[in-house]
Amino acid sequence: MITKRHLVFNLVILAVPWLSLLFLGKRNVKRYALAGAFIAVFAISNQILGRIRQWWKFYDKKVPFLKGELPFSMGPFMPLSMWILKYSYGNFKKFVLMNIVADGFFAFLFIEVLKKLRIASLNRLSPVKFFIYLHYKAYLLYGVQWLYEKLRKKRQVPA
Repeated sequence: MITKRHLVFNLVILAVPWLSLLFLGKRNVKRYALAGAFIAVFAISNQILGRIRQWWKFYDKKVPFLKGELPFSMGPFMPLSMWILKYSYGNFKKFVLMNIVADGFFAFLFIEVLKKLRIASLNRLSPVKFFIYLHYKAYLLYGVQWLYEKLRKKRQVPA
């Protein structure tokens, strides 16, 4: 059974990032939604693997995937990816730096907050390995957005 603390936490990490998209702008949401959705689905598949391999643990006994890992992908992951693309797409160095900061914050600092709140902690991954687990997806995100932009420009050019 999930504790009240964990439930409130899940609601916050789901609601706040999605509400932030109101400030991203309709045009940017449309532009970056495909890459953001792709990377969120990819992250979910990674989380299933991580759950099977017990890379992390949730303190609530037998927390189902829908209440454990899934809120992290459906909450901050997709909206944050879209924000990072908005502020860095077209400048790969800036994109990498922004992702290093975001992934480093989560892997080294936020995971400690989750541990202190007794929500989740790393189990079979060190913080460095967890950072790599989070960070490698950034390159896939950029690649998907690059392909989308390339196909979009190709459609706009008259034959």
